[in-house]
Amino acid sequence: MLRAIAAVIVAVVSWFAIATIANLGLRLTWHEYAQVERAMNFTLTMLLARLLLGTMSSLGAGFIVAWISHSNRIAALSLVGLLLLLFLPTHYLLWQRFPVWYHLVFFGSLIVIPLLGAKLYMARVVIYAQPTQN
Repeated sequence: MLRAIAAVIVAVVSWFAIATIANLGLRLTWHEYAQVERAMNFTLTMLLARLLLGTMSSLGAGFIVAWISHSNRIAALSLVGLLLLLFLPTHYLLWQRFPVWYHLVFFGSLIVIPLLGAKLYMARVVIYAQPTQN
């Protein structure tokens, strides 16, 4: 139980760490993005880049929660629930600033992608656990 709780906490922190580093990369390499980020006046390409950034963060967090919790499904589902709870207030406040499709894709990815990350970890464990034939 404690391992699962720790796994969820570390995964959430990892989500934000991955997102922060990736967003910093966007700012440093994409001058136009850096210029409009504060005003949140993103182009379609920028919105898609932000969704990709969130996808990478969710995939990493899902992988991490499965790794630390030893593939505990409840921990993975708890991660999804916690991410949704953390982002609902923010997206509620930003609802008018972004198109509806953006919010729907983002929240959909918060449900599906961490679970995919956890499954990728589980698949990796199964592949490496199989005996090799000589």
